[in-house]
Amino acid sequence: MSKNRYFFRKNDVDLLAWSKAEDHKVLLLRGARQVGKSSAVRQLAKSFEYFLEVDFESDKETRTFFEGGSLAPQPIVEQLSIKYGVPIIAGKTLLFFDEIQACIPAISSLRYFYEKMPDLHVIAAGSLLEFALEEIPSFGVGRITSMFMYPFSFYEFLGALGENLLLEAIRKASAASPLHEVIHSKAVALLKRFLVVGGMPEVVAKYVKTGDLLQSQAVLSSLIVSLKSDFAKYRKRAPLTRLNEVFESVARQAEGKFVYEKAAMQASNAQVKQALEMLVMAGLVVPVTHTAANGVPLGAEANPKFQRMFLLDTGLFQRVLGLDVSQIFTSNDFKAINRGALAEIFVGLELLKNSSCYSPIALYYWQREKPQGSAQVDFLIQKGEKIVPIEVKAGTQGAMQSLRWFMKEKNVAKGARASLENFAHYEDIDVYPMYAISNLIKSDE
Repeated sequence: MSKNRYFFRKNDVDLLAWSKAEDHKVLLLRGARQVGKSSAVRQLAKSFEYFLEVDFESDKETRTFFEGGSLAPQPIVEQLSIKYGVPIIAGKTLLFFDEIQACIPAISSLRYFYEKMPDLHVIAAGSLLEFALEEIPSFGVGRITSMFMYPFSFYEFLGALGENLLLEAIRKASAASPLHEVIHSKAVALLKRFLVVGGMPEVVAKYVKTGDLLQSQAVLSSLIVSLKSDFAKYRKRAPLTRLNEVFESVARQAEGKFVYEKAAMQASNAQVKQALEMLVMAGLVVPVTHTAANGVPLGAEANPKFQRMFLLDTGLFQRVLGLDVSQIFTSNDFKAINRGALAEIFVGLELLKNSSCYSPIALYYWQREKPQGSAQVDFLIQKGEKIVPIEVKAGTQGAMQSLRWFMKEKNVAKGARASLENFAHYEDIDVYPMYAISNLIKSDE
């Protein structure tokens, strides 16, 4: 992200609330590499008198403070304060352990910070943190709070562009009070730009600064190289070549169920599965799992043998596939672009980004195969005790036969449709413009 400018993130509100809570626990900020975790912590640090940031990946000397056997926080804090020349005072200092996965003992020490120095504000983050946590299965239960972070949402993108009036209008709009068609058209045009740019902070910053899509595409290409170079850090679990193959196959197979046999030419299903699990753990791939959806919770009848797999960002997705981005700007029907997968990826990621940062939702879909015809509902979410089915239409038209089949079969009272249409209402189905699908999560209905 730009060194001189910080763009508001949804997590900022939650981070500030954490910092002001009297009974705050140690905070573990989790998410894929390059989604803005460190920048968000540095922004929060402006509300503290002192800030000490330790990067365990680059500062190998500091690791020795945690490797002497004792993980008592008081001597560790004293050593850190002396080395960095920063006072560490409870209530006045924010202590930030970045890339903490590079020092496993430091992860183990976090529970003791909560137990012995509960008033000190401590945040830890890491780009491959999930792999390290797997090695500490009982880590920090009841003593550590996890907060999850993702790339920019569309609303955050609008904020970065300074489109705050448009953002507020979209948030207030509904089927009963749709946007004026001129304003709706502007929102659709910006949505198309977001699909191309994506939400990775470095790419968003470049686009906001230059307004140049070609420059943002160059940053995306560089970012893909950087993310793939990270594969070497966990190649002990899966070969580098296989991780590359599976990563690119996820992009190619986004329009349907992920098929292991299509992912790698010279690998068994077990090997592909292992590589895929690594990419999911790293946060680069987001699974959408089939569920029978006969009731809540949706996960009770999930079938992990049938999953769709999405890359964590639409910008990365279109760049990996080398899509013709001019089609995205000129078409009002994304079916012509990778069979509409781009629209479905966007909606799924928006649902994820706008869920609670403390308990992110799992994504589910429903599909029925019967002699008289198949049916598929792209996403299912749970609101209270209700199931809300969401059908994504890649354009402004299209029947909702699958959605109605599901609603009838499962006795669901209301469904939702996400498309390029304006806000609308068709009997028992609410229509949300694709750019406003997060309104569905925020609504009280």
